[in-house]
This record gives sequence, structure tokens and C-alpha cells, in this order.
Amino acid sequence: MYNFYSKLSTEVYDLDKPIGRSFGDVEYYRERLKNVSGKILEPAVGIGRILIPLLEEGFDVDGIDYSPDMLELCRKYCAERELTPSLTEGDMSCFTSSDKYEAIIVPTGSFLLLTDREKSIQALQCFYNHLQPGGRLIVDVFIPTDFETGKTSVRTWENTAGDLITLESNLVKVDFMNQTTTTHHKYEKWRDKKLIETELEQFPLRWYGIEEFRLVLEKIGFKDITVSADYQHEKAPTEGSEIMTFEARVK
Repeated sequence: MYNFYSKLSTEVYDLDKPIGRSFGDVEYYRERLKNVSGKILEPAVGIGRILIPLLEEGFDVDGIDYSPDMLELCRKYCAERELTPSLTEGDMSCFTSSDKYEAIIVPTGSFLLLTDREKSIQALQCFYNHLQPGGRLIVDVFIPTDFETGKTSVRTWENTAGDLITLESNLVKVDFMNQTTTTHHKYEKWRDKKLIETELEQFPLRWYGIEEFRLVLEKIGFKDITVSADYQHEKAPTEGSEIMTFEARVK
């Protein structure tokens, strides 16, 4: 019944967060990676919003994503720019690669899509196993602040063909014991006042406290763990609404 980052939601993502659009993260990751000369991996690469600017800066970045629709668009945008990264369909919790990376990055909270605790631990272990000695993991997390179930919001976009796309979002479940939220998304595409396409998406998120996530990283074996707020390096988080970027090294 439910899709996840399928064709219509991918189109909306592209309209809302096009290549190079930054929330401070593009510049932050570019700065944090400036001394990296080896290979970089971005799991949950999406359409390449961050990957492509990094490639254009000369970084050697591979991408993995669970959504074939996202990857198809990413490949298209790379080809238009004559960029040829390795882009693979896969699950960030259990991918395998013969490469060892100098850095693995997971921007914009994509890691929180792993709502199953075992899978999230497996993903972090997988990242650890694919990093070179001394390699770095940089990952964004955040804490949801709106827990009002039943609340519905609607957003709209117009694509280049003149179609109207609407997104109705409804928070249907908050599980405080397991620190997860579930939101239902309904996408609709309208042309000449007629509905031509619709898509339902179940959108889960899992949140972490600062010390909780630090302890998880330490248990896996990461060291030199730092956390920064809103893409200001080593600025301590003080507000629940801030993006928190963890950086950690392999021993």
C-alpha cells in the first residue's frame, strides 16, 4: 500500500531540495572534508543534492541509496555534468563494498529513517567496517519537536510542465518508549484540474539524545567523538530544534 521515496515523492524532493540547495550543510561538509584526499561514501545519497557539489569540488565520492527512483535522478544529474561516481542501490544498514573509505557522511538526518534499533546499530557497524584506520564518520541527527498527532499540513509545488503537486502530511503515531514517529504522506499530481497521479508514503523517524548517540558510537568502537549544532563546528547544542552533527573516528 505504501511507497517510500518512489516516483512522485522523488519529484517533490527534487522541486523542494534541488541540487546544491544548502541549509548550511553543503558548506559545512565541504569544510569538514577539505583535508580528505581519499574516497568518500554517502549512504542515502538521494538525488545528489550534496554529492554533486562535492564532486564538482574535486572530492571522490560514491553514493548508495535504497530508492531506485532517487538513484535514477541522481545518475541523470551526474551525467548532465559529466560526473561519473559509483552509485549503487542498497540498504545503508547492510551494504558491502570492496573499498575502504576515508570518510562516510550521512547529512540531513537521513540516518533517522532507520527506525528499527537493530538496523541502526548494524548501519553504524557497517560504516565502521568500511572506514580506513583513522577514517571519519560525519552524521546528522535531530530531535522532532512537533508531537501533535492528527495534525495535517499541506504543501504545494508546480513543476516545469505546469502540473500542480500537493503533499498532505499527517502525523499518525508517536512512540515515546521507542523514540519514533510515523507520518503518512499523500502526494497528488494535478493537470488541468484533473488528478493524474497519486502516491501514499509511510514516513518513519527515530530520534536520539546526545549522550545516547555518543554511547552507541563508543560501543561500536568510534573515538574522538564531537557534536556540533546547526553546522557550526563544535558549537554545543542547546536547543531541541537544532541539527546535531556527530563526527567520530575509527581507531
